[in-house]
Amino acid sequence: MLRFLALGTRRGAAGIPPGRTRLNPWIGLCGYAAGQVFSQFKEETLRSRLFAWFDRWVLRQLEPGDHILSSYGYVNQCFQWVRAHGGKTFLDAGNAHPESYWSVLEEEYARWKCPLPPFPQGWYRRAAAMMPLVDYVLSPSSHVTRSFLAHGFRPEQMLRNVYPIDLACFVPSKEPRPANRPLTIISTGAPSLRKGTPYLLEAFRIVRKAHPSARLILNDGVHDSLRPLLGRYSDLPIEWIPRLPHPQLAAQLREADIFVLPSLEEGMARTALEAMACGLPCVLTENTGSSDLIAPELTGTIVPIRDPQAIAAAILGWWARIERGERVQSEGIHQQVGFDAFEESFLRQLHALELVGGASLAGAQRRDRKEETLP
Repeated sequence: MLRFLALGTRRGAAGIPPGRTRLNPWIGLCGYAAGQVFSQFKEETLRSRLFAWFDRWVLRQLEPGDHILSSYGYVNQCFQWVRAHGGKTFLDAGNAHPESYWSVLEEEYARWKCPLPPFPQGWYRRAAAMMPLVDYVLSPSSHVTRSFLAHGFRPEQMLRNVYPIDLACFVPSKEPRPANRPLTIISTGAPSLRKGTPYLLEAFRIVRKAHPSARLILNDGVHDSLRPLLGRYSDLPIEWIPRLPHPQLAAQLREADIFVLPSLEEGMARTALEAMACGLPCVLTENTGSSDLIAPELTGTIVPIRDPQAIAAAILGWWARIERGERVQSEGIHQQVGFDAFEESFLRQLHALELVGGASLAGAQRRDRKEETLP
């Protein structure tokens, strides 16, 4: 069913045949060079300026009747062209509506006196300009859905789109928890104001008053918005780890006790889904999106945003249960975030929109089988 996947890189995507992949490595090279030369925020700003180039490149490859799926601001001209030529536009909403996203983070950045904007203004303007061109929103969470409904989208435009994860990799430990391991808290997303990291650090300070041996493991990819604040927490013994491939990341999660992500804004945090699948109780805000999959007090706890006391109380509550030998059951999450569940849900919704029928499905399957036999 896929005519082509367009990427501004030199490598394709796993599972997509090369014959249906269009690559523009020059765009990726410019983005890579920016990452080597500039700070994180300046790199993001330059990358957002490449969107217009990517947009024009994809536009030249479209045909009448094509449908198109993309994320915020990448292909505004393409969205307009597709709608004018009989196709439908699908937004992969990895975060809340741009206005909601900007508003909550602008308030947070002002709260911490961060001089940076929440994200590059050029990206924000392109994302906002794309909204009138969107026919359907692929929404990963109730948090995202609410934000779009609040900005004039209709319920029938919202398609449920829970992100899948690799369940062959993210599984609970088969071994009993080591009795001599201290309380170990982990958060594997890149620390930032958006992810509520200052509130996690404040909560960790409270936890250490009750359990001085408690550990906190964080990703070392600290966002520019957070760097000026880290000096306030120099008294905390944080263990920094690099970004890890999935097998090593899963192993690291299984060596921890509680996953915490107090984000102010996410679409659906895959890091939390991965932790749930590994059997960790998760302490999340409702704004993580992944909180939709929490069974309160069975698999995790949902806390308010900007509330370190609530985060600390949830951590201590789960630690008391862990000390009693309780374990989280991860079977439920495994049934909801596998690739099979994602595929079935996505195709069912396309079928309901009459964009996919039995004949097109059968044709796609025959084409896939033919491509698999090619050298």
